[in-house]
Amino acid sequence: MKRKLYSKIAAHLNSNEHSIITGSRQTGKTTILEQLYEELLQKKETVFILTFEDPDVLREVNLHPENLLKFVDEKPAKGSGRKIFILIDEIQYAENPSNLLKYVYDKYKGKVKVIATGSSAFYIDRNFKDSLAGRKRIFELYTLDFEEFLIFKNQNEIREQWLNTLSDPHYIAPEKRSIEILFDEYLIYGGYPAVVLEPDVEEKMLLLSELVTTYLKRDVTESNIRDFLRFQNLVKVLASNTGGLVNSNELGKTLKISRPAQENYFYVLQKCFHLHFLKPFFRNLSKELVKMPKVYFNDLGFRNALLNYYEPVENRIDKGALVENYAFIRLRDLYGTDNLHFWRTADGKEIDFVVNESYTKGKAIEIKFNGSEFNEKAYKVFRDSYPDYTLDCIAYKNNNEVSSLLKF
Repeated sequence: MKRKLYSKIAAHLNSNEHSIITGSRQTGKTTILEQLYEELLQKKETVFILTFEDPDVLREVNLHPENLLKFVDEKPAKGSGRKIFILIDEIQYAENPSNLLKYVYDKYKGKVKVIATGSSAFYIDRNFKDSLAGRKRIFELYTLDFEEFLIFKNQNEIREQWLNTLSDPHYIAPEKRSIEILFDEYLIYGGYPAVVLEPDVEEKMLLLSELVTTYLKRDVTESNIRDFLRFQNLVKVLASNTGGLVNSNELGKTLKISRPAQENYFYVLQKCFHLHFLKPFFRNLSKELVKMPKVYFNDLGFRNALLNYYEPVENRIDKGALVENYAFIRLRDLYGTDNLHFWRTADGKEIDFVVNESYTKGKAIEIKFNGSEFNEKAYKVFRDSYPDYTLDCIAYKNNNEVSSLLKF
């Protein structure tokens, strides 16, 4: 099974830029690398695959970047139009992965192309973007979206029906209830491939619990955070505040964490692809500027595991936050985080998401668990301030006046 991102990476093979596949752990980065290797072999390309988990390879590469070429049977030749593809798994284990990639690009541009996977530790390098400007493209692999979730569960007919509901507002899926049941499963257990493929509910919860603990401990180790307990407590508090404003002053008082430590923790959590801090949208600085971001998680299973809370959607006290976080994931995939914000005035008027399409145009989206809770009059201030922005309500339980969460 191939992830949606695969085709985008494959299309980048012809570019001289290095391709860097990054993202949360166990999302399928190594699998994509292996699939690319097979595709390149079938095309009769010159391709080699290495892992930096091999101590012999790592030792040589750390001595000098040129030593990478020791592990390929064919060397770049002058005047040859044939490109050598070197696929590297776990490149973050190199002492200086950015320097390695820069060296190979500058010396062998057009002759050697590196396609590498790097987990969060690789991306934590604050100088990564600057040192490799113009030499790489980053592909971020998140956990499975709902469509991929259905594919991995071999629910192809259900997937087709769901896609039909997206493209045709009048379409009624014959197996509508099955789609809803699977959607609820996705909202609770998320999209980590191993969790999705596990049929037993108890095993799903165990997998998620182990995954969260293991990942957070690795994050602490690889980013040199000294206090694991405070780091863990901070993440749990953020999980309980999903979709809420992040008040650093309150967090500092509650958890006894200094502002610099908080900023470091936030940086690591974002670069490890666990969560995202959504920034506010504003034009009128005096009335609309809210400096505090809102927090959302990149995987709902990860978020629910932090809280050890796996109750069915209908029974949950946080169901509003849960569906809002799903909406964030969907909008993130559709528009990217750079174009995604929220709107809030100084007196508390708020819209969950604002998507920028241009400087003056875009769309505002309010998320509700129950569509009957939506009152369009409550958003008059936004409509008057931004007449070129559309306003829609998306609800888990929709009615004739709002759209269904499953159909957007």
